[in-house]
Formats: sequence, structure tokens, C-alpha cells
Amino acid sequence: MKKTLLATTLLAALTATSAQASTLIGLKVGGDYWQPDTKGQVSFDGNTGGSYDYDSSAQGSLWVALEHPIPLVPNVMIRETRISEKVNNGAENARANLSNTDFIGYYEILDNDLVSLDLGAAYKLMHGSHSATDVIKQDLDDGTFMGYADAKVGVPGLGLFGFATVMTGIDESKVYDYSIGLGWQFEGMALDYRLRAGYRDFNYDANNSGINADLSSKGYFAGVEIAF
Repeated sequence: MKKTLLATTLLAALTATSAQASTLIGLKVGGDYWQPDTKGQVSFDGNTGGSYDYDSSAQGSLWVALEHPIPLVPNVMIRETRISEKVNNGAENARANLSNTDFIGYYEILDNDLVSLDLGAAYKLMHGSHSATDVIKQDLDDGTFMGYADAKVGVPGLGLFGFATVMTGIDESKVYDYSIGLGWQFEGMALDYRLRAGYRDFNYDANNSGINADLSSKGYFAGVEIAF
């Protein structure tokens, strides 16, 4: 009888611990389909360049976030965004590639059904390029430290929420990346699904990597996020 009670107690404790861990540790993965309009000015080493208008092809972004209960250690997110647009009426290989990766650390300041707020910092690493002609090309491989904020306001019981995500450059004040929109959350037994749609504006205005660039990509997006 004692062994049975001990085994039952241990099983209950392990079950409770597992349930608590699954509640405190979360994993989110998601992706957006984005249709931006890209335009701007670029000069190479202060000489060759000009104003450019690009085609509006479909782009995308993917992200993964890990949230945990460890005090003082920020939650982490990595987001990859692909932006590659061909110059309208330009040379065959004239193209702007503003692809970048965001490395984000953030803290949950508020987290409830009505309001949630995350604050932190990010590093946006560019890994693209810009070409004005078939032979004039320069890589974009610099990075920018940015402030990060993500806010959601929900309607309890309906699953509807509004959201805004803002990243703004610290050392490059004219580099920013923000999204605003609406979403719907569906709660499942093991997974939560969030459908989202809105408007994203990414502006890259910097003098790095041999390029003086002022480029913007802005447009509507739709996507999904799954929370484990």
C-alpha cells in the first residue's frame, strides 16, 4: 500500500510539473505573405546611383519565438524577412535586395486576454545587395541596433485582437520597421492559432557598406502564427 501511494504521489507530482512547464514555456512559429511597394534612392560611393522604382512582387517573412520563466533572462525571437525587387524599366540585373534577419530579446510586461505588451531590443542584420546595372553591385551586410515593442489589445470571448509591432533604429534613427493590423485567435487542445492581417512599413535609410541608401518597402500582409 505504501509503495502504491508513493508511486501515485510521484506520478501526480510529475504530471503537475509537466503541466506547469508546458504553461510557462512557450514556442511560437509563424509566417506572413507580404505584397510591398519598394522605392527609393541609392548612390554607390557617392557617385553612381539615382531614384528607383521597383516591381511589387510577393515577399515573405518567417519567425520563431521562445518564451520561458527564467527571471531577468529575456525571451528570444528570430525573424527572417525576404525582400528582393527588380527595378522597373532598368537593366536586366538591376535589383534591390533588402533581405534581413532580426534577433530580438524582449520581456513580457503585460500578458492577459485584454492587453499584452512586450518590450525589448533587437539587432537587424542586413544580408542583401543593390545593383544599378549589370556590373555595378554593392552588398548590404551591415547591422542596426533597434528598440522593440509589441502590443496587443483583445476583445475577451471573441478571439479578436488588434496589434502593433514597432522596431526603430538606435544608432540609425531613420531605420524603422513597423506593423499594424487585426487578428483572430483560435484556441485548441494543444495548439493556439492566430490569423493576422495588416500593413507593414520597412524603411532603410543608412550610409553603410559603400552605399548611401534611402529605400522603403511598404504594403499589406496576411499570415498565421501557431503557439505551442
